[in-house]
Amino acid sequence: MSGSWAGTPIGSPPAPNPSMKRAMVSRANQEWSYFGRQTVFFKGSEESIPHVGDWEDDDYRHSSRVNSYWRAVGKPRLNGMDCQKPWSAAFISWIMQSSGVPESQFKRSSAHWVYLSDMIQNASLPGRYFAPRRLTDYSPQPGDLVCAYRKPSYVRTFNGYTTAAALNGVAGHCDLVVANNGQKLEVIGGNVRNSVSKSTLELDSQGHLQQVPRRPWFLILENRL
Repeated sequence: MSGSWAGTPIGSPPAPNPSMKRAMVSRANQEWSYFGRQTVFFKGSEESIPHVGDWEDDDYRHSSRVNSYWRAVGKPRLNGMDCQKPWSAAFISWIMQSSGVPESQFKRSSAHWVYLSDMIQNASLPGRYFAPRRLTDYSPQPGDLVCAYRKPSYVRTFNGYTTAAALNGVAGHCDLVVANNGQKLEVIGGNVRNSVSKSTLELDSQGHLQQVPRRPWFLILENRL
């Protein structure tokens, strides 16, 4: 699937590398287990946490693990005790780094908008690992990223498309997809309720991600490996 983004053709896909894609999913699941397998369910306007895991500042073991994520984005002095510093982008960056994704393909950063805008800006180039997709066009698969903005930030879209410039400085959150059974999506992300959490999201009858008030989704990044 190549397609286009806002009228511009998306570049041809890279050579397949299923082992790298599997590594991303495997590492996300390993970190989820390390943090006690916290689960979050989103259904309509409701959010529940049926199982509470270990939190970023519970102890040295988990705080230092968050430090590993921060190191992937060049901030080695931060750890899980720095609770006011959102680390979800650092977590995704660490997943990519530890899975062998080169920085030319994923611009590691402590802010999601940095790598998202880079991917949209360069979507027309051949061989890009990730390609932007609209929520209404595509059903997320394991290895993909699903992304939302965090209020009070807001992402300007037109007919479901956004631009690299529109993402500048936007506070956001992305999760890595680990499973899709056709009705529900399972995603893992960092700094979700103070932990590495697995969230369960509802899909519509066509397998598309449904909007929820607590997670205003606006973009999917298809993993084309």
